[in-house]
Amino acid sequence: MKAIRCRAWGAADTLRLEEAESPKLQPHQVRIRVRAAGVNFADTLMVGGRYQLKPPFPFTPGLEAAGEVLEAGAAVANLRAGQRVLAVLRSGGGYAEEIVLDAAAAVPIPAAMDFVTAAAFPVAYGTSHFALTHCGHLRAGETLLVLGAAGGVGLTAVEIGKAMGARIIAAAGGVEKLEVARSRGADELIDYREPKASATVFAL
Repeated sequence: MKAIRCRAWGAADTLRLEEAESPKLQPHQVRIRVRAAGVNFADTLMVGGRYQLKPPFPFTPGLEAAGEVLEAGAAVANLRAGQRVLAVLRSGGGYAEEIVLDAAAAVPIPAAMDFVTAAAFPVAYGTSHFALTHCGHLRAGETLLVLGAAGGVGLTAVEIGKAMGARIIAAAGGVEKLEVARSRGADELIDYREPKASATVFAL
């Protein structure tokens, strides 16, 4: 199979597409044909050697992917060949034609969700959901200020916060970015580049 490999710490342009051995399947694992993979800030940190995990060289980056199950190990009961899934790869590996991982890290996706959307779902949405529910304990009727509201995690925080019934104040740099946040449900907008932007927060 083909895989994108990292052989030394550096920028993304140091990565190379190479032939790689297809991983062996263990009883508790599934093999997935990758149709799309997410690209996150954490992936660039990993390639640059600045992430909390530093895999031994050579390694394949990619913390999230989506595709079809090719085969399931003998101990896997909840997934089957042909099933459409997204996968969370905590130590990378998603930038390959095939991935093998624990079945518990693969989640079936609905028919309405395409592979590209599914591949970009776990990291950004998972981060925002965890922050707003487990850490922030956001409740309906509260006001949520989202900084960096035009980025991946920022936009998902706007969407999830709105779905949870909060009033959303989105802060970003520039009209175009703020309009993106508005399109995702932001109620109020603050442009970082405007004078006294921080004072505006308390006025809203």
